[in-house]
Amino acid sequence: MVQSRERNIMANHFRTDRVGMEIKREVNEILQKKVRDPRVQGVTITDVQMLGDLSVAKVYYTILSNLASDNQKAQIGLEKATGTIKRELGRNLKLYKIPDLTFVKDESIEYGNKIDEMLRNLDKH
Repeated sequence: MVQSRERNIMANHFRTDRVGMEIKREVNEILQKKVRDPRVQGVTITDVQMLGDLSVAKVYYTILSNLASDNQKAQIGLEKATGTIKRELGRNLKLYKIPDLTFVKDESIEYGNKIDEMLRNLDKH
């Protein structure tokens, strides 16, 4: 009984990862080809984390600019484009229900750059 339960958990984890990767690929393509909003130009989807039941996708993104105003514009643009993105996902993916999308700014790259800068500054002293 325990083994079959573990197998189900592993299979479900694999499925959520696979669906997340598909959504990441599709959303990047949709943003490039279907969304004409200038606020989302230069937005790149870096990761998608799925809820276990596939009802919600947390979509992480970065933009080239690090201006707060550009970040805010990108977030608003993505929120406005959510309907279009979900509609396109529905056409392109074979899912029973398209998950709700939540867009979150991916801070990990900026964080990594800050750490690199701090390490470089240590070398100077």
